[in-house]
Amino acid sequence: MLFWLQEEMAPQELSRRLATVITHVDEIMQQEIRPLVAVDIIEQLHRQFAILSGGRGKDGAPIITFPEFVGFKHIPEEDFLNVMTYLTSIPSVEAASIGFVIVIDRRRDKWSSIKASLTRIAVAFPGNLQLIFILRPSRFIQRTFTDIGIKYYRDEFKMKVPIIMLNSVSDLHGYIDKSQLTEDLGGTLEYRHSQWINHRTAIENFAVTLKTTAQMLQMFGACLATTELPRGVLSTEDLLMSHTGQRDKLQDELKLLGKQGATLLSCIQEPATKSPTRKLNPNQLENVATMERLLLQLDETEKAFNQFWSEHHLKLSQCLQLQHFEHNFHEVKRALDNLLAEQAEFTDIGDSVIRVEQLLKEHKKLEEKGQEPLEKAQLLAVIGDQLIQSHHYAADSIRPRCVELRHLCDDFINENKKKYDILEKSLELHRQLDKVSQWCEAGIYLLASQAVDKCQSREGVDVALNDIEAFLGTAKEYHLPSHMEFYSQFELILTLDLKAKAQEVLQKLGDVQEIFHKRQMSLMKLAARQTRPVQPVAPHPESSPKWVSSKTSQPSTLAPLQRTSEEPCTGTVEKDDKTKLEVKNEEILESSPDGANPEPEQLDGPAHLSPSRRIIRDLLETEEIYIKEIKSIIDGYITPMDFIWLKHLIPDVLQNNKELLFGNIRELYEFHNRTFLKELEKCTENPALLARCFLKRKEDLQMYFKYHKNLPRARAIWQECQDCAFFGVCQRQLDHNIPLFKYLRGPSQRLLKYQMLLKGLLDFETPKDWEIDPGDQEGGSAKNGPKRTKDSAFLAELQQALAMMEDLIKSCELAVDLAAVTGCPDDIRKLGKLLMHGSFSVWTVHKDRYKMKDFIRFKPSQRQIYLFERGIVFCKIRMEPSDQGLSPHYSFKKSMKLKTLSVRQLGRGSSRKFEVANRNGLEKYILQATSKEIRDCWFSEISKLLMEQQNNIKGCATITRTFSSPSPTIKPCAHWQSFPIFL
Repeated sequence: MLFWLQEEMAPQELSRRLATVITHVDEIMQQEIRPLVAVDIIEQLHRQFAILSGGRGKDGAPIITFPEFVGFKHIPEEDFLNVMTYLTSIPSVEAASIGFVIVIDRRRDKWSSIKASLTRIAVAFPGNLQLIFILRPSRFIQRTFTDIGIKYYRDEFKMKVPIIMLNSVSDLHGYIDKSQLTEDLGGTLEYRHSQWINHRTAIENFAVTLKTTAQMLQMFGACLATTELPRGVLSTEDLLMSHTGQRDKLQDELKLLGKQGATLLSCIQEPATKSPTRKLNPNQLENVATMERLLLQLDETEKAFNQFWSEHHLKLSQCLQLQHFEHNFHEVKRALDNLLAEQAEFTDIGDSVIRVEQLLKEHKKLEEKGQEPLEKAQLLAVIGDQLIQSHHYAADSIRPRCVELRHLCDDFINENKKKYDILEKSLELHRQLDKVSQWCEAGIYLLASQAVDKCQSREGVDVALNDIEAFLGTAKEYHLPSHMEFYSQFELILTLDLKAKAQEVLQKLGDVQEIFHKRQMSLMKLAARQTRPVQPVAPHPESSPKWVSSKTSQPSTLAPLQRTSEEPCTGTVEKDDKTKLEVKNEEILESSPDGANPEPEQLDGPAHLSPSRRIIRDLLETEEIYIKEIKSIIDGYITPMDFIWLKHLIPDVLQNNKELLFGNIRELYEFHNRTFLKELEKCTENPALLARCFLKRKEDLQMYFKYHKNLPRARAIWQECQDCAFFGVCQRQLDHNIPLFKYLRGPSQRLLKYQMLLKGLLDFETPKDWEIDPGDQEGGSAKNGPKRTKDSAFLAELQQALAMMEDLIKSCELAVDLAAVTGCPDDIRKLGKLLMHGSFSVWTVHKDRYKMKDFIRFKPSQRQIYLFERGIVFCKIRMEPSDQGLSPHYSFKKSMKLKTLSVRQLGRGSSRKFEVANRNGLEKYILQATSKEIRDCWFSEISKLLMEQQNNIKGCATITRTFSSPSPTIKPCAHWQSFPIFL
C-alpha cells in the first residue's frame, strides 16, 4: 500500500519561510542596489585609489577619500564606476541619503589630476554628493594653475555641490573632525585597507553561503515532501536512515556556518574587545550590525528546517509504525483465517455419546490453539487504536484494519460458542437417545420375562399389570420426551443422519409403548373373563395376540407416530384430518414450482403472444439481463480496483493493465443502458421497428469490433492474474458462480443472440409462414391473402439487419484472429471472413527484372499470409522474447483484393511454390510453402475464390442486361420493386 507524505507544515510553508530568509539576506547585503561583491572587483579595491574609511561628517555623512594615486587619470572608466558603485552601497540607506563627503588629496599632484578627478566624479559618481574637499597641490605653479582652472572650469564640471579648495590638512580639520580622518589626513581614525577588504569579503561570502544553504534546504524539503513511501518494513527503515543521514549532514553544515558567522563577528568586534576604551567606527559598527542580522536569518533558517524535519521525521516514524502494523496485521489475519478455515471444517456433531465427547475435546484444543492469535489480534487492534488516537496520518487505513481484526475475533469466538452449544446439545440428544434405547431394552426384557402360564390366574394378571404400571412409571424418572417435545428441543441440530437415528429410536419407543398398551389391554381382558361368566362371543380381530409392526413414516419429516385403531385417543380424527390437509397442501405446492397458488394463465402470457411478439419479449428480457451482467462487472470488479483497502490484493500487472482487461466494456454498458434498450422497448407494440432499430445503430454497434480486438490481450492478462485474491473477493461479493472471464465473453454471446433472434423473426415473417384467414378461404373474397399484411419493405429491412449482424460477427471474429498483427488497418474487415493463414517464404519480382535467376539469387522474406474471402494480407514476422522464450509477432505490410489478382503454379523443381500476381503484371509474388500439401491447399482455395468471384460478376452482368432489355413476354412481379439487388 502506497502513501504520500502529507506534512503538517506544508512544503510551501517551508519554502516560503526560506524564501523570506533569502530575500532578507539580499536586503541586508543590498543586492538589489549593489549587484557587485568585493570578490568581483578585488583587484580594483586593492589599488586603493578610493577608500571608504568609515569616517563621518558633522551631520553623519559618509566620507569617501581619494588618496594620492599616481596615474589616477589612467584608471579605466569601468573600474572607477564599479568601485564607486560598490563603496556607495556599503553605508546604510539612512546614511547614504544624507549625502557623501568627498575628500580629494592632490597635494603632491598636478592640476590635471584634480581636473580628471572632478570630471569623473561629475560623470560617474552614483550617490548623492554633499561636499567636495580638494587639498591643493603644494607646489606654487600647480596651485596657481589649480586656482585658475577651478575658476574657468567650474561650470564645465556641472557640480551642484560646493567645491571647497583647501591649502593644508589643518584647513580640512576645520570642516571634519580629526577622529573621522585617517592618519595620512592628519586624523586619528585607524584604518587598514587590507583588513577592510578581508572583512567585506568574509561578510559577503557568509551571506552567499547562507543564501545557498537556504536554497539547498528548500530543495531538500521539497524532495522529502514528495517522497513515495515503500511497501516493506526494511525499505522504510532504509528510507528513514537515508533521510536522517541527509538531514544530519545539512544540520552539520548549518552548525558550521553558525560557528563561522560567530567567529567573523568576533573578529570585527576585536578592537573594542581588546581595548574597552576604544570604540568602533561607524563602518565597523555597520559590519557588526550586518553580521548580527545575517546570524538572525541563519537562526530563522535553522528553526524553519528543524520544525519541518521534526514533522517529516514523525511522518517517517509513523510510516514505519504503519508498515509494522500492516506486517503484523497480515500475519495475524493469516493465522485467524487458518483458524476460521479449520473451524469451518469442524462440522461433525457426532453420532454417539463417545464421539461427541471426543469432538468436545478437539473443540477445546482448537479453542486453546486460537487463544494466542486472538490475543495478538486484540493487542494489534489496541495498538491500531493508539495510532489513531495519536493522529496518525494513515488513520483512515488503520481503522478498517482494527475493525476487521475485531470482526474476525468476534466471528471466531461466536462461531466457537455456537459450535460448543451445538455439541452440548448433540451430547444431550445422544444421551437422551441412549436413555430411550435403554428404557426400551428394559421394557422388552420385562415383557419377555412375563410367562403366559402365570397370567392364567387373576393374581398372575394383577402381578403382570402392576409390573407394567411400575415400569411405565419409570418413564418419568428417565425423562423420556414426547415426540413433539423432542423435535422442538433438538430441531436446530438434527441432520439427516441424526433425524434417521432419532426417528428409529423414537419409532422403537412408540412400538414398545404400543406393545405395552396392547399387553395391558390383553391382560385386562383376561382379568375380565376371570371375574364374569363366560359368554360365547365371536372372536375379534384386534384381540388376537399378534405382533404389531411399526408404522412407516415419511423420511423427509419426523412427524409423530400414529396410533392404531385400538388406541383410545380423542384427537386421532383431528390429527388424521390435519395430516391429510398437509399432504394435500404439499401436493399443491409440488404442482406449483414457486409455491404460489396456481392462477389461470393471463391472456397476454407467452402462449397467447404472436411469434414475433414472443421474440421481442425474449429480446427485451435477455437485454436487461445482459445489461445487469455488464453493470455487475463494472460495479463489482472495475470500481473496487480503485478502493485503497483492496490495493494490496491487486498485482502490479493487473493494476497497470486493467484497461486492457476490461476493454471498452463501459462504452458497451452506456450504449445498451442509455440508448439501445430504450429503442428496443419501442418495438414491443410494433415489431416492424426492430430491423430499423438495428440498422439505425449500425455504426454504434461497431464498438463490438473494438471490444473483440482487445479480447486476446484481455485473455492473456486474465490467464496471468486469474488466481489473485482480488478476483476471489469480488466473485464472492457478487455471489457469482463462474469466474470473471466467462462474463467478459458475454458481448460475443450477445451478438450471437441478436443473430438468432433476427433469424427467427425472419423465419416467422417470410411469406411461406404467413397464416391465411379461414374466413377469407371460405368466402374467397378480395381479402384473400396473408393474415398479417407485412409489406416487402419490412422483410427487406429484416434481411438487411440480419446481414449486418452476420457481418459484424464475422468482423469480430476477424478482430480476434488479427489481434497479434500490429498496424492492421480498420478497413481490413471489408476483405470478409478469414479462411486460412500460414507462414511462407516470399520473393517479390517486378516485371522489368522477372527472370528466374533474379529471385533465386536473392534471399526470400519470411511472411505471415492471411487469406480472406475477398483478399490476401501480407505480414512481417519478427521474433520477440517473452515468458515462454521467443514468440512470433506480426506487423502489417500489404493487402491486396482477390479481384485484382491471378494465381498459377510454377514449373518443375517448384513443387512447393506458386505465383500470385497483379493482373496488370507489374508486380508478382512467389510464395513457397513448407510442404507440397500446404501449397496445393492454398492454391486450390485461392483458385476457388477467384472462380466464384468471376461467376458472381458474370451473373450480375446477366441480371443487369435482363432488366435493361424489356421483353413483352416477361413482366416483373410487383414485389420485386421492394427488394434491392446488390451487384
